[in-house]
Amino acid sequence: MNTLITMQMMVDNYLAERRRLGFQLRKMGYDLASFARYIDNLEYRGPLTLESMAAWAKQDKWHKEDPATWSRRIQSLRPFARYLQQFEPHTEIPDESIFGKVQEKGTPHIYHEQEIIDLLAAAKNLGPNGDLRAATYETLFGLIASAGLRVSEAVHLLDSDVDLKLGMLTVRQTKFAKSRQLPLHSSTVDALLRYRQLRNCYIAVTPETMFFVATRGKLLGQNLGLRSVHRVFESLRDQLGWRSRGTYDGPRIHDLRHTFAVRRIILWHEQGTDVDQSMLALSTYMGHVKISNTYWYLTATPELMAVAAEKFECFVQTQEVKHA
Repeated sequence: MNTLITMQMMVDNYLAERRRLGFQLRKMGYDLASFARYIDNLEYRGPLTLESMAAWAKQDKWHKEDPATWSRRIQSLRPFARYLQQFEPHTEIPDESIFGKVQEKGTPHIYHEQEIIDLLAAAKNLGPNGDLRAATYETLFGLIASAGLRVSEAVHLLDSDVDLKLGMLTVRQTKFAKSRQLPLHSSTVDALLRYRQLRNCYIAVTPETMFFVATRGKLLGQNLGLRSVHRVFESLRDQLGWRSRGTYDGPRIHDLRHTFAVRRIILWHEQGTDVDQSMLALSTYMGHVKISNTYWYLTATPELMAVAAEKFECFVQTQEVKHA
C-alpha cells in the first residue's frame, strides 16, 4: 500500500535538506508550514498550480487585501516549487506576474518628540469617562515608543512577563521564534505600574492574564485585539492631522519602533559612542534576526543619512592623512 505523501512531509524534507546546508530559513519555514496546512486541509492532489499558490497567498491573517503583501508571501514558495519539480515536473513556478514585484522597504515616518507627546495626550482623553480604555491605549503606545517593541509583542505580553521590581520585560516567542529580556527606563516602569494598579481595580488577575486588556462590555479583561489597536491609532492620527514624512500613506504604529531605533543611534553618535560597536546590542534588544536589519536604519532614514555621511567623511579624512 502506498503511503500518502502530504504537503507537510514535502515541506519538512525540503527545510531539513536546506538547513543541513547551513540555511536557517525561519521566515520561509513559517510561510511553508502555513502553506502545507492550507494545501493538506484542502486534500489537494496533483501538481501545484499558480491558482492554488495564489489562493494561499491571499489568506493573509491580517486581511490587508494588499497585493504587495500577497507578493511577499508567494515569494517564499518559489524555491520550494522548484524543489518539487524534481518529483512532479508539472509543478508551476510563481513569478512576479501574479501580484507584481515585491516592493522594497519603504521609508518610515520618524516621529518628533512632540508628536509622541501629542499621541499619548490624545489617547489619555479617549472615552468613555471612568473606563480603562484611555489608560490602556496611552500606556500601550507609550511602551511601544519607549522600548521599541513590535505592536504584536506589546499586545501579547502576559502580566507575568512584566517584572516591575526588576524593571524588565520578557518578550516570549515572537517573530522568528525569538525570546528576549528588555530592561526598561525608570519612567517607563512607573507608567506600567500605574496602569497595572488601575487595571487591577477592574479585573481579577491570573498568571495567564494579558498585561493590556480589552475594556468594552463582555470583552473586559480579554485579549486586546490588534485590529482594534490599529483602528484606535488611525483614529487618533487623523484627529491629530499628521502627514507622513515617509513613503507610506500615513504615520504607522510600527514607526514608533523605527523612531526608537533611529533616536538611539543618533544619541550614540552625539555622545561619541562607537556606533558600530553598539549596533549588535541594539539588534539584540530589538529582536532582529540579522544585524543587517539594524544597519538598514543608517541608509533608510534621512535622519541617519547625515550620521552615515559624517562617518564616511571622517573615514576619508583619516585615509588622506595616512597617505599624505
